[in-house]
Amino acid sequence: IYGFQMSHDMISDITDCIIPELEEWKNRPLKKCYAFVFVDCLYVTLRNDYEVKECAVYVILGYDLNGRKEILGLWISESESKNYWMQIFDEIKSQGVEDIFFISMDGVAGLEAGAKAIFPKVVVQRCIVHLIRNSIKYVPTRDYKKFTQSLKKVYGAPTLKAANSAFEIFCKEWSQYPGAVDVWKRNYSHVEQLFDYGSAVRKVMYTTNAIEAVNSSFRKVTKKGAFPNETALFKLLYLRIKELEKKWSTGYIPNWSMVLNQLMVNDLFKDRIDKYIRL
Repeated sequence: IYGFQMSHDMISDITDCIIPELEEWKNRPLKKCYAFVFVDCLYVTLRNDYEVKECAVYVILGYDLNGRKEILGLWISESESKNYWMQIFDEIKSQGVEDIFFISMDGVAGLEAGAKAIFPKVVVQRCIVHLIRNSIKYVPTRDYKKFTQSLKKVYGAPTLKAANSAFEIFCKEWSQYPGAVDVWKRNYSHVEQLFDYGSAVRKVMYTTNAIEAVNSSFRKVTKKGAFPNETALFKLLYLRIKELEKKWSTGYIPNWSMVLNQLMVNDLFKDRIDKYIRL
């Protein structure tokens, strides 16, 4: 409109001014305790000379004991693997994280064992929404609605006894789709453990929607093309994180006081909460 043009090199030089701030952010001390941590990956295209490849960007979102959201860090690797997740957990521990109550994840093989190797007391929860997606692959489209309604009676039950009864009915009702039912039989322990905690805690831990919302925000700025290098990608994602942090700074996790109260009456968490809130 104004007849003024900027080259890619000029834009890169201008945004390079945030690199020291980015490096400081990546190596900053983290809080000692996070009540909930959500982990996920998104894939971004990187260009190396004439080669274009998809790389995994590892993202961790944490909820601290005050009900505040925080992105703990970003990491890049060629693919998602349990070994790299274990390295990441080890890294955040070296940055000061001593305790995590819950980790919600989408079911990467070996991630639970890797997380517990670094944080032995952590409860690892499979995302119920991902399990639903995995199971409806075996269900014809015409039955999606009835199938998911039957499932909701299981994980949305008020008590474990009610959930077990609903699960028995579910298995019989949908036995014509053994692949779908088997997904839930293999992972039913992750449904059962939800009922070890209050309804407010269950509502937070049962899904990774929180981290998926963050990754959706990232995809809006990464979907336009390939990045020339990791530094360019990190710069863009860091600027997006700054925008998210500004948005989050004005509010807390909904119903957080109830979540904290339900954790306080649980013997697994009471002393741990007292220890870190006093700090």
